[in-house]
Amino acid sequence: MSNTVNPNAGGTAGLVTSFIADVNKSNTVGNGKNASASSNGGGGVSAGGGAGGGSGSWFEAMAKAWGSTLDSQAGRITELSGSIGGGNDQPSAMIALTSESLRMQFISNNASTSINSIGDAFKTLASKN
Repeated sequence: MSNTVNPNAGGTAGLVTSFIADVNKSNTVGNGKNASASSNGGGGVSAGGGAGGGSGSWFEAMAKAWGSTLDSQAGRITELSGSIGGGNDQPSAMIALTSESLRMQFISNNASTSINSIGDAFKTLASKN
């Protein structure tokens, strides 16, 4: 999977495309009976297993997709910051930077929420076995 997300993909579409491509590449989508979960002490949960011959899991593919989306957004913010620092301190550039920063916050919050929700579900599933 590429470490960049198509900036013309509209964020969510790029995330979904990245996730699907990574899952298909690693061939890890299965019935989940081989999945395991363990807390890593940092508030997150890592899952392994899955069906197929891949070395990763769909959970890992989702985390990588979120990561590449966040990397892409951080690149946009860095580019706009550099532009402003280089003398383009027009109000339109400031508003563009502010809106991209708010978009980063939105994406980051959603990534955290989705990963934590799935981690909690893994924890619940593991405690029932």
